[in-house]
Amino acid sequence: MQYKIVQPVSELRQFIQYYWELRGNEKAGQWERVFPDGCAGVFVNLGDTCLTDNGLSTLEFGKTYVVGAMCNYKDSFITSDTHLIGACFRPGAFTYFYDQYSREFLTNDTLELDDGSSFNLDKMIDRAYEYLNGFLWNRKRAKYNPMESIIHSITLSNKQLSVQELASKNYISVRQLERQFKKHIGLSPKEYLNIVRFQNAIKLIRKSDKRRSLLDIAFECGYYDHSHFTSEIKRITGILPSQLWNVAFLQGRDMKTELNLHKHSE
Repeated sequence: MQYKIVQPVSELRQFIQYYWELRGNEKAGQWERVFPDGCAGVFVNLGDTCLTDNGLSTLEFGKTYVVGAMCNYKDSFITSDTHLIGACFRPGAFTYFYDQYSREFLTNDTLELDDGSSFNLDKMIDRAYEYLNGFLWNRKRAKYNPMESIIHSITLSNKQLSVQELASKNYISVRQLERQFKKHIGLSPKEYLNIVRFQNAIKLIRKSDKRRSLLDIAFECGYYDHSHFTSEIKRITGILPSQLWNVAFLQGRDMKTELNLHKHSE
């Protein structure tokens, strides 16, 4: 499988993390597992029909889809003729391009967009990234991302924040914080903070070697104990923490959002 990341034009980087492209190869019949990162996305299928949402949803050729922020893993079946191209929005930014869709409704789901919101198929085939820059720039409904300062305060923190601490850092009440997250991201603040903690653990596993215990990594990321770490990782990824060592070190691509399992987990 070939996976490529392309940066958007500078004017869109406050809203869009990156564009991505996935192509199948000669190793047909391969399940790919995507980890949650708190971001929504939009993509088009330029290849054969394939399966996503753990086999529950079908992606048809020429159709454009939106995928909501996820709380746990999602499996997609990749064949030699799979070809997907899409955009990964920054947390909270999706609403300023597709405000007709409820973020809460989209959480964990993949939904086909109507024709008026979909990509032009011919232009995507001809010059995908140039077209995406223009298309999304014209759809942008705001000059800035209102969640940026909140997300930035999470990124800058060197410890696991509580919901109360996050609200205090941003001078709003817990109730206001919860409304902002549900409106713009589709997750609760607690769910999003759990995803950030998980992503931090993945990064540490990639940077470490097996001489460092997973328990050390768990404590550094704010997990209470081994049991808490194991249950949270299993819930989010579907695998045990000990399996992340081999996956992280065998995987050549950035593990930020995706995991190649080679075989579908039953």
